[in-house]
Amino acid sequence: MAQWTQMKQLIPYLATQILNELYSPSFPMDVRCYLANWIEEQRWEDFEPEKVDQEPQALTLLDQIISCLQNLAGQNPNVVERMRLQRISRNMNMFRSQPFQLVLTVRDVLRKERELLSQASTQFPGLARFSQPPAQDSMAAAPPTRDVDLLVLKVLEIQDCRQQIHQLQEELNWERQNYESMQGTLQQTQTNGMDPSMSEVTKLQTNIKQHEYNGQVIAKKRVQLLQEAVSSLEKCQSRLINRIKAWRWEQHQATIGHPFDDNLSPLQTWCEQLLGVNGKLRQEVMLAGEPIPELQERLGRLLQTLIQSSLMVDKQPPQVIKTQSKFSTTVRYLLGEKVAPGKPVLFKAQIITEAQARNLGQLGSLPSENVGELINNTAILEHNTSGKSTCATFRNMSIKKIKRADRKGSESVTEEKFALFFTTEISITGCDIPYKIQMISVPVVVIVHGSQDNNALATIIWDCAFSEPERIPFLVPERVPWKQMCRTLNSKFMSEVGTQRCLDNYNQHFLAQKIFDKPDIAGDYSNMLVSWAQFNKEVLPGRPFTFWQWFDGVIELTKKHLKSYWSDGLIFGFIGKQHLHLILKDRPNGTFLLRFSDSEIGGITIAYVAPSENGGQKIQNIQPSTKRDLEIRSLGDRIQDIDFITHVYPDLPKNDVFRKYYTDNPLPRDTTSGYLVVSIQTKVGVEAHCDSPQHSETPQDNNSSFYAMDQGNGASASPFYSLSPNNQFQTPFQLAPVPLQGGMYPDPLSNPNGLFPGPDMSQGPTSEMELEEILNTLSE
Repeated sequence: MAQWTQMKQLIPYLATQILNELYSPSFPMDVRCYLANWIEEQRWEDFEPEKVDQEPQALTLLDQIISCLQNLAGQNPNVVERMRLQRISRNMNMFRSQPFQLVLTVRDVLRKERELLSQASTQFPGLARFSQPPAQDSMAAAPPTRDVDLLVLKVLEIQDCRQQIHQLQEELNWERQNYESMQGTLQQTQTNGMDPSMSEVTKLQTNIKQHEYNGQVIAKKRVQLLQEAVSSLEKCQSRLINRIKAWRWEQHQATIGHPFDDNLSPLQTWCEQLLGVNGKLRQEVMLAGEPIPELQERLGRLLQTLIQSSLMVDKQPPQVIKTQSKFSTTVRYLLGEKVAPGKPVLFKAQIITEAQARNLGQLGSLPSENVGELINNTAILEHNTSGKSTCATFRNMSIKKIKRADRKGSESVTEEKFALFFTTEISITGCDIPYKIQMISVPVVVIVHGSQDNNALATIIWDCAFSEPERIPFLVPERVPWKQMCRTLNSKFMSEVGTQRCLDNYNQHFLAQKIFDKPDIAGDYSNMLVSWAQFNKEVLPGRPFTFWQWFDGVIELTKKHLKSYWSDGLIFGFIGKQHLHLILKDRPNGTFLLRFSDSEIGGITIAYVAPSENGGQKIQNIQPSTKRDLEIRSLGDRIQDIDFITHVYPDLPKNDVFRKYYTDNPLPRDTTSGYLVVSIQTKVGVEAHCDSPQHSETPQDNNSSFYAMDQGNGASASPFYSLSPNNQFQTPFQLAPVPLQGGMYPDPLSNPNGLFPGPDMSQGPTSEMELEEILNTLSE
């Protein structure tokens, strides 16, 4: 189902009209999706309109489609999907009278899909990598059974020719022996005229000539078959090599979230089959009457290429490696079952620079300079009988030290790329000489401190997203189109968060405004070029961080605390304040939406419509909640705490959509100790002191000593703690308290000035122990 896997990535970028024409009501996209694997295994190209005798085969395929859909419906626990599948299976019965029309429809759909995929490189540059291999070459990782079967049949035909030649030679030897024995008899009977023995000699001469002619014809046919078989083997192996390269490329792209099937078993089967065919053909060439050097040389090159191309990095090393830290990696040899027994195969790994990767040259040549010290850098090739795989696993590998290259200009150490280089010498059963094989890993960045991790990851993301297949290691463009960057950000976000909800057009537009520093909401950024510097070298205007650092912070926050909210569509996401005002300006008071903060790394804030002092409306932004805040109190409970936000944009009642995220229960009285139970609650816009414990839960004016929200930046005064009417401990939205003055905190219960001594916060936010002390003080 590789073709459908590619189509799923292309579909979001196709016009609705194209999709409607491609997947008609008679063959809807649902059928293509649910039966993708089965559909791509059938031989639709064998059907032609003029071949009416194929109608019974078409009817069989129709029955199989209906049966598959009914089975899927019976197994689907989702009632809606089950009913839809049943309806589709009933609709497919319309082809009963014209089953041939169905197979032609499916055939044309598959052709059109391949045509769209081949056009992707020009129409959708970011999707070019999905159409790099020819459509027929990359449809599946499994070996093309038909091609291999034809090769095997050719080999059998060649073997049959050899046996016929051998049999003819034996008969020819017998006839020649009989002819020679009759020579003496002919001399004695020449005087008798028409002696019967003369006709026997003539018959023998005729047979001998016929056998000689037949032998020449079959020998010529055998040589021709050998030529054809070697040519077919070259084509089949070329497809295999392309598929191996495609697998490596897909593995590389998986870093940024692209789908990847890591199963190497089909490729291993393909390699083993072609190795077997090569061995038989080499044997047939050797058994030919006369040497055929040209075929021997071609088969030898094919054998060497196959043996050296069958080494794969099954499990890549981490692409950001910290020195002195352990990591592992695994190489797999696809011809492992054909390795000659005896001496163990020992793999060695070393770390190489980008320059050394470019200069690798001929197989067996090792980099002259050692740029890093690898610990535990050898592994023995071992065969796993149960898994039918042959691997060498480097366990507990570590980079003890690394030698950096001279950097140019403002280049950082986190922009320097390395790779692991694996080498060994291997002997294959049936081959006279050992072969040196080698392989390099995907690029890695070596760091010495955890603080470098984020910038190193940016280097890897740029490399994976924008490099080209078959590139010179490890060249990447300095600038890429925004639409290509945008697809990368979307793919990375979805894969890291683990969600099916993508970044919509509003989100993508704001990201463009952010990276280009162009707040014009009507701007079109599709064809503008994004530079590496804009991505992760230059800080954003007015901010102390880069675009990638900010975006990665949002990914981490969403992955750890907001995945369900995002997947349920409750978070609007990336939106600028200018656009925010446009969509909220006509909404009633209390309407709110959740957006990612553009001023903090890894923050989410609530923007809501509030009444203004002059009787109108204004947009308020509550101070962002970070990962630390959400670890203390979840987003759902924070939203429940704030009474004056009532409807999620556009007009969904808050409690209807967020109810499942509320976790607070009514607090019982602790009868054993006599204390009132205390909990944390979110408060926004409460006065710093008041005469009664009945504190307001509505926003005050911007001049009060509470969170002063303006329309521009959502700035706030210092937060504080208070007791609610039901004796719940309440906090403002930001749970890291800051003293209002002189290390003092508001105490609305006992101090007329509203202050009590708090812990010294000058060294940073309150620790969990300090927060516990505050809670205990208030509860007493």
